[in-house]
Amino acid sequence: MKTNKSFSKRLKLTKNGKILSRATGQNHFNAKESRRSQLHKKNSKVPFHMTGKEKSRFLVGL
Repeated sequence: MKTNKSFSKRLKLTKNGKILSRATGQNHFNAKESRRSQLHKKNSKVPFHMTGKEKSRFLVGL
């Protein structure tokens, strides 16, 4: 089975095997935000929980 590329691009796999994703609501409407908060949103990551079955289905090659 192949890795779901569109799904894997939204996630980051850490060295210890944790899966991180972007925090929700950080995509747009940032024009009126301060520059500091804009840059913080760019790098904000939150833990993403997946079962073993989901990992084997979507993240085969990772």
